[in-house]
Amino acid sequence: MVVEPLERIVAVAGPLDLHLTLGPLTRGRSDPTAHFDRGVFVRATRTPEGPAAETIEVVPEGIRVRAWGVGAAWLVEAAAALVGEADDPSVLVAHDRLVEALARRLRGLRLGRTGAVLEALVPAVLEQKVTGSQAYRGFLGLVQVAGEPAPGPLGLRLPPAPETLAALPYYGYHPFGIERRRAETVRRVAREADRLEVLSALPASAARYALMALPGIGAWTAAEVLARAFGDPDAVSVGDFHLKHLVCWALASEPRGTDERMIELLEPYRGQRGRVVRLLEASGIRAPAYGPRMPTRRIERD
Repeated sequence: MVVEPLERIVAVAGPLDLHLTLGPLTRGRSDPTAHFDRGVFVRATRTPEGPAAETIEVVPEGIRVRAWGVGAAWLVEAAAALVGEADDPSVLVAHDRLVEALARRLRGLRLGRTGAVLEALVPAVLEQKVTGSQAYRGFLGLVQVAGEPAPGPLGLRLPPAPETLAALPYYGYHPFGIERRRAETVRRVAREADRLEVLSALPASAARYALMALPGIGAWTAAEVLARAFGDPDAVSVGDFHLKHLVCWALASEPRGTDERMIELLEPYRGQRGRVVRLLEASGIRAPAYGPRMPTRRIERD
């Protein structure tokens, strides 16, 4: 039986680059929960009303949203926030020529919010202290085994339900390359899913405090969640292996940096530091590729 989607055209004011805005929601090229298909963003998620899937594409009038599942109406209503319609890039005041040029060139980059705290938190935990490729493989394996087919004809899979993540023993995460420490953190936050989702109604600063009160959740992980679930324009992932080098190279021509130096360079942009970081990440600028690389970890027994 063919199920027709709920469809709506949502007006969007100003330029919108869908890849720049929604790209951070994808977890590698093989992400079965969210990716781009010939310029159209497709995503499966668990809304407050239940599982749903959606497509979003830019049209002359704004964006066209198609949604399936019991949470379809919720997704359609949340689409404007997802693409950053409430975001105000004009708040950024450039203090150097590079940031000014990037803000002008990348005008379609917006900071959207999903409102889905656990959905942002679990992949962030999986990315702690490992390479991106390792984290993506772990997430993919977890979704394939513990997730379930999403509503609609898109062939997506839903992120694993919190009760499934909580019930899976720590050693059940090992086949996905996830050692006991990260597995226990995922299980812990999954047990707190209801309380965590309530945080989406709080200001980002209050949510950050609540997230960091959880064992296993530090500044880096909290910032990753705030950027995606809250669209926080000031979220900076302190502790990131690469980010400090990018910021220090782009803003001060220093090939290697520290978190302390990164924060110092971003200080003039306080309140908009996350936006500056996103502009730098999307710019194509790369710090010189020398120095130590993050080691690849293997999980044998834990």
